[in-house]
Amino acid sequence: MPIDATLPYDDSNIFARILRGELPSKTVYEDEFALAFHDINPQAPLHILVIPKGAYVSWDDFSERGSDAEIAGFVRAVGKVARDAGLVAPGYRLLANVGLDSHQEIAHLHVHIFAGQPLGPMLAR
Repeated sequence: MPIDATLPYDDSNIFARILRGELPSKTVYEDEFALAFHDINPQAPLHILVIPKGAYVSWDDFSERGSDAEIAGFVRAVGKVARDAGLVAPGYRLLANVGLDSHQEIAHLHVHIFAGQPLGPMLAR
């Protein structure tokens, strides 16, 4: 069910629980700013989620309240995950849903990295 990205952060969301170690994840990268792991319901041959370690509902929330170090660290982590997975030459797609119209399902900022095959047009027509 899509969430309203203007709601306050809910620390019981699945990503908050993964960050606290309450739920397992297949981690591919972690540093002080971000955690990256394989999606449990992949939508492409390679589907990695990258989340900031701070309590941010959406990209809008993060860009407004995140520190310069958190924002830079998170963006650098997304790029590092893609480079380390060898995705730069064949290409990859980044997706960050925000709010109801985009069908954001988890109230914690997350970036999807999709790769592993030609992905087609960005939006279904």
